[in-house]
Amino acid sequence: MTVSYRQPGVVLTDRHFSVPLDHADPAGESIELFAREVVASDRAGQDLPWLVYLQGGPGFGANRFVGKQAWLGRALKDFRVLLLDQRGTGHSTPANRQTLPLRGGPREQADYLTHFRADSIVRDCEAIRPGLTGGAPWTVLGQSFGGFCAVNYLSTAPEGLHAALITGGLPTLDGHADDVYRAAYPRVERKVAAHYARYPQDVERARRIADHLLQHEQVLPGGYRLTVEAFQSLGILLGGSEGSHRLHYLLEQAFVRTPQGPALSDAFQEEALGLLSFAGHPLYALVHEASYAQGDRPTAWSAERVRAEFPQFDAAKALADDRPLLFTGESVHPWTFETDPALRPLREAAEELAARTDWQPLYDTARLAANEVPVAAAVYHDDMYVDTGHALRTARSIRGLRTWVTDEFEHDGVRAGGPRVLDRLLALTRDEA
Repeated sequence: MTVSYRQPGVVLTDRHFSVPLDHADPAGESIELFAREVVASDRAGQDLPWLVYLQGGPGFGANRFVGKQAWLGRALKDFRVLLLDQRGTGHSTPANRQTLPLRGGPREQADYLTHFRADSIVRDCEAIRPGLTGGAPWTVLGQSFGGFCAVNYLSTAPEGLHAALITGGLPTLDGHADDVYRAAYPRVERKVAAHYARYPQDVERARRIADHLLQHEQVLPGGYRLTVEAFQSLGILLGGSEGSHRLHYLLEQAFVRTPQGPALSDAFQEEALGLLSFAGHPLYALVHEASYAQGDRPTAWSAERVRAEFPQFDAAKALADDRPLLFTGESVHPWTFETDPALRPLREAAEELAARTDWQPLYDTARLAANEVPVAAAVYHDDMYVDTGHALRTARSIRGLRTWVTDEFEHDGVRAGGPRVLDRLLALTRDEA
């Protein structure tokens, strides 16, 4: 069943699809996908080429735009757009603490979750494409993890693509998660230093909060345990265009005076909870490291193990040595499944995934080297989330890929400067074609 309705300047159509859970077993269990078609009101009756948007994450549903916000307005000049809720996200069949116990125990839950990586998402796209486009190839726009999906698409089903546009999402083709995090921690340290240079008053504020958390058990509304490590993970904000400013405003409202002495303010606790909780996107925590896994080497809580190689991130030691506290970035740790009530029931399934040694390859380097699909990628200089060096190595491995390397935007450039970013990438693919 499809339902169409209007917003300013656009016509929206909600679409539902049934796809196999395991595309290697098409007669087996099926799951539901949801996608929202968007077309400009004045072009609704026209036969337009399709652009499918693959959201970053993993674990986030597609953007819920109002009208022609961000990059969407530019895309609608040329395309009919499909905003896909990747499997397990948004209105697609959910995978979370409420639904995963239906699969059985931790081992069965982990087995189920192996079908929620880039390879399965791409096969979903190919399953629904013929019915929407009449068999014609479409253009894919992949942001961050969506870019990982786009590179998998080029590896496994390039015949389905007219062009590929990638923003902040060129993955390492053969690197282990350990390589990703060894490159990430120094990058995060640079972002923290830049934040403190912009807001030097935050050095003492962050140290004071960390000291408070080392001495007091702090439970946020809803049961989230705010440990010092969880507080440090708010550094994930520093990878966005407005993230440093958002972190600053959060820190400045941290404490209030109470009859019992200084305490973390309700306002700080509420905002921190919204930033830290995985209740709305549990798949991000569950399959984040698995999104890098290939072959027989387990991820084995890579971010946690590699962090030990960078002792400057130890909060207690930083305070004892009178050094600034270092925030951390985009990483998931075993304690994440202890602090967050949305994840606690899934800790054993996460352990199973971390120990897994039978991951399928995600990228075909030979096929990428012979690529014939026009591809353009925005690579953000010193991107906190995706290593620039890894991205450029991958760019050189994909035949015909054209890069736009810029320091004008952070990782969220497709949101912050959407029309210009999309315009640039479309021009690059058209030049290549």
